[in-house]
Parts: sequence; structure tokens; C-alpha cells
Amino acid sequence: MKQNTLSFQLKVDDFLPASDDEKLSLVQMRPSVSFWKDALNRLKKNKVAMVSLTVILIVMVLAFIVPSFYPYKYDQQIQGSEYLKPMVYSTQEQASIDAGENVFPHILGTDNLGRDYAVRLMVGSRISLLVGLIASALILIIGSTFGAVAGFFGGWTDMIMMRIADIVYTVPDILLIVLISFAIKDPMDALANQPGFHWIQIIGVNLISIFLVFALLYWVGMARIVRSQVLTLKQSEYVTAARALGASNGRIIRKHLLTNCIGTLIVTTTLQIPSSIFTESFLSFLGLGVAIPLPSLGSLASDAVNGLNTYPYLLIAPAIMISLIILSFNLFGDGLRDAFDPKMKS
Repeated sequence: MKQNTLSFQLKVDDFLPASDDEKLSLVQMRPSVSFWKDALNRLKKNKVAMVSLTVILIVMVLAFIVPSFYPYKYDQQIQGSEYLKPMVYSTQEQASIDAGENVFPHILGTDNLGRDYAVRLMVGSRISLLVGLIASALILIIGSTFGAVAGFFGGWTDMIMMRIADIVYTVPDILLIVLISFAIKDPMDALANQPGFHWIQIIGVNLISIFLVFALLYWVGMARIVRSQVLTLKQSEYVTAARALGASNGRIIRKHLLTNCIGTLIVTTTLQIPSSIFTESFLSFLGLGVAIPLPSLGSLASDAVNGLNTYPYLLIAPAIMISLIILSFNLFGDGLRDAFDPKMKS
């Protein structure tokens, strides 16, 4: 039947069920996912990043959990067990074994004072990880705040603040650590004798100086990254809308600008952790780290250098652990960067 073009008459064929071919011809829309879920899905597909994350978790379990159940303590000196090779017992321990007693083996041997090296390596990894995590948290807080304020206000405020950052960047860190150590030694020793401050004697003045230097110097890179992000984001429409609604500058920076920089902040902080661990290990190797007998990976390597020709295994273990931790964090940070990058979407 011929149909008038201007007529509102309906076609019966338009209401027939679609055939299988017509169903297959429909465009399949991609399911809607959030930013975080999309980034997590891309991260899971990165095998190198997931293997690195697994290694990091294993190291954390060894560093924070296993020492609590280990039969030896990191500062326990076993008489007659100096410089034992891995899986070797001392004369007294062998006699105890012959008498029917159970003696846990020294998996990585012992050091010059007869202390089990495996537990010292695990506790040293704990100290290095804690230094890396705490230092990165300090850098994140100070750097993101400084960079966000400089980028948001701009003008003379931005110029003055970034010139301060340039000056801070030129200060030598090792020299500053030595100066701070001498400056705060007497006040810290007096404070350590007060109730509740015994922990100062345990970690040592040098480690406190390292944290102060991280807070004073190492935030510059984070500040520059956040500033560049804020300079772009502050021109967005939602920032203009927040100003029109009467939001304060602090709320805009905190709720709108830094929140939208969260991906960059996570990636930068993750990549800062291995850098902080390496710096602490290097300073501990030079004798500017934790106080004796508390170990760190750098101090373990420093102590092992003197007996390198005779007992090389004492240096191999902390060197492998430092390399493993730094490599794993770097590879995981690269995976996070790819996961949060919108250009990586397929």
C-alpha cells in the first residue's frame, strides 16, 4: 500500500522483532567504568608491575611479620657463633643438636658478633622501608602543599615561592645532615632521657637528621610537578563554578585541585620511595644512618665491606635486597604511571 510521505501512519514492519543479523549489527557499547576501576584494570594487565607488587608484598611480610616469630633477635649475640657460614652450626649448637635439642639454623650465617644475619637483614629491610615510606609521606605533604599554593595564586607569589624552591634545590644534602646532626645532638640526648622519648636513643640522632633533611630539601621535585598540574587545572570550569558558589581558596585547593591531581601524586610518591630508600642506605653506608645495634641495609653493607675478601656473603645479601626493593618499586611505579595515563586507554 502506498503511503503518503506527510502522513502519520505507522508501519507494521517497524514493530516486528529484530532478526539475529540485525542484533549482531548493533554497535556494542563499552560498559561504563570509573576512573579508578579503569586504572586498576590496566594495572592488572601489566605483568611486570604485578610481579613487582608481589615482590614488594613478600619483602614487607619478611620485614614486618617474620621477625616477630623468628627464633633469634636482631641484637642477640650467640657466644661462639662468630662469622658462621650459611646453614652452619657452631660447636656449642652442634653439641646441643647431638644431645637431641632442636636448634634453628642460621640461614644466612652470622656476623662478627655472632648475631643471626637473616633476622638482621629482615629488620634492616624494615628500617629502610619505613624510612622510605615516612620520607615519601613528608615529601608528599610538603611538596604538594607548596606546589599547589604556588600554582593556584600565581603571579608574584608563584615567582617568589619557586625561586625559594630553586635555592633549596642547590643545598647539599649530606653537608646539611652532618650539620643538623651536630646541632641537635645535645638537645636530642637531653630529650631522650625524658619519659616517653626513649625511642630517640634507639633510632639515633642521625636518622632524625635524615628525616629533617627530607622535609627540608627533597620536596622540590614534588612541588614542581604539582604546580604544573595546578596551573592547568585552575582554568577549568568547575574551579570557576566553585568560586562563584563562594568556596574559599583553601577549599578549592584541597577539594578540587589536589583531588584531581591524585593520580600524579600517587605515581610520584611511589617513585619517590626507592629514591628515599637508596638515599638512606647510602648515608647509612657512610655511617650517618641508624644507631647501633639497630641495622639498616646500608649499615649492614658498610659492616660487611671490611670482611669482603673473607666473608663475601655478608655483603651479597644486603646488596641483593637493596637492588630488589629499589627495582620492584621503580617497576611498580612505572606500571602505575601507565595505568593512570589516559593516553594508554585502548
